Amino acid sequence: MPAEWEVRRFDRAAPPPSAPGLRRRVVLDNIRSAFNVGSIFRTGEAAGIEHLHLCGISATPENPKVVKTALGAERAVPWSHAISTLDLLAALRAEGWTRIAVELTRRSVAYTACDYPQRCAFVFGHEVAGVPLPVLEACDAVIEIPMLGRKNSLNVATSVGIVLFEALRREQQAGP
Repeated sequence: MPAEWEVRRFDRAAPPPSAPGLRRRVVLDNIRSAFNVGSIFRTGEAAGIEHLHLCGISATPENPKVVKTALGAERAVPWSHAISTLDLLAALRAEGWTRIAVELTRRSVAYTACDYPQRCAFVFGHEVAGVPLPVLEACDAVIEIPMLGRKNSLNVATSVGIVLFEALRREQQAGP
């Protein structure tokens, strides 16, 4: 088999192939599915997030469904749990983080048209109810993934992947 077709394997003790300069965090507001949370751990690890904030009813790695889906990423991604998303967002603001909600609203802009500042925390909401209004109001910006079909939403884990890898693409495009 040609070398370019060989599977790349990374030493987990070594730094990732490209050290991210853009600092990204993910805030999950009341994600009801532990499987979605596990998938988000895995996607977040692949995209190089520095922290996953689990809020409200969002499952934590103590839940075996999270562990099953995360496939070890729950041990690689720093995480914390907060009862109140609003309190967490206030703390992130005080630390200088820009809070960007991902939701379809009248004030949303396309995720490809928004600036992603250096310290960016993306906020994702409940699978059915979305990001509640008080949480949206506590954010600095609201972005959306345009929907062309009849459905007006994607699975939350899929949405996390789209937004994180857009941020990563921009960072890599900008260069050192």
